Amino acid sequence: MGLWNKLFGQTNTPATTHKTTSPSAVAKAPAPQIRVVFMGTPPFASELLMTLIEDGYHIVGVITKADKPVGRTQEVSVSAVKKLALEYKLPILQPEKLNDEAYAQFKEWQPDILIVAAYGKILPKRFLELPGFGAMNVHASLLPLYRGSSPIQNVILDGKEETGITLMQMDAGMDTGDIIVQKTVKISPDETVEQLTAKLTLLAQKMLSETLPLWVKKKISATPQPEKGSSLCQLIERQDGQIIWNEEARSIYNRYRALTPWPGIFTFWPQKNGLLRIKLHTISVIDDKEETSIHGTVLLYENKLAIQAERGIIIVEELQLEGRNRMSADTFLKGNPSFVGSVLK
Repeated sequence: MGLWNKLFGQTNTPATTHKTTSPSAVAKAPAPQIRVVFMGTPPFASELLMTLIEDGYHIVGVITKADKPVGRTQEVSVSAVKKLALEYKLPILQPEKLNDEAYAQFKEWQPDILIVAAYGKILPKRFLELPGFGAMNVHASLLPLYRGSSPIQNVILDGKEETGITLMQMDAGMDTGDIIVQKTVKISPDETVEQLTAKLTLLAQKMLSETLPLWVKKKISATPQPEKGSSLCQLIERQDGQIIWNEEARSIYNRYRALTPWPGIFTFWPQKNGLLRIKLHTISVIDDKEETSIHGTVLLYENKLAIQAERGIIIVEELQLEGRNRMSADTFLKGNPSFVGSVLK
């Protein structure tokens, strides 16, 4: 399962009326009468599908990832895009592979254009070449930076101060197609992945609503991506949430911003019988605090629970011992006074 799905959660709850109003839901000229196929999976993609619906496009088919059991209960997860497609009674295709059978259905829909957003798979060339207006991808970075999956998490991990949305004409490569339009947004120092995703979603909706008619009417053209300066996203795994305490405090804080709620950040508290895993749910950073202890040392700073890092400290507000409930730092210390002074791994 892709990070988008893990991060923003998909359940098998029944579809409900979609209440989000996209920036495109305003009076405007009728949408071009074209046959649209949409491909995507997580909530970011479903909001873009909603924009196309509100703008009045004729959506002849929706392709999303197959339902899969997840978690300890193996409850079947249904993508946000599928829920919305069911709500609006749109034809749905959920292929395990984009094989001959999937292509036959795609071809039967006779698409004029393919719109893709966070689908999670590289598309075969024949899917890209069939529609007369090609395939347009909505990517959450300033290409050629952060090609691949999880661009929003990666830009926060790297401590960048800006990112954006790129509408791209897809080719057979990994986010290497020509750029149709690009817009930039600033990232605040405390902005989390959820907050930045919400901001980028609104921008992407507006850009798609404004750009698609111009593209169909051939009033804009695409420009090749620069040859230099490209970068690929790090694939986010569950173990990436482990904190390395000899990193700079700001880097640890960026990891928290990027990886909360999934996979979350965690550390280990050494005990006589092994290591206890502790998840840090809410933290802040003081990155100008002089080092007074070795990295990973738990201490009190102005009566607050803190942990020493390189060039600063991490203030812990909420945490969770493995197998226990989430609690405030004050409550945790009342039951675990020996935590202060320990050195986390």
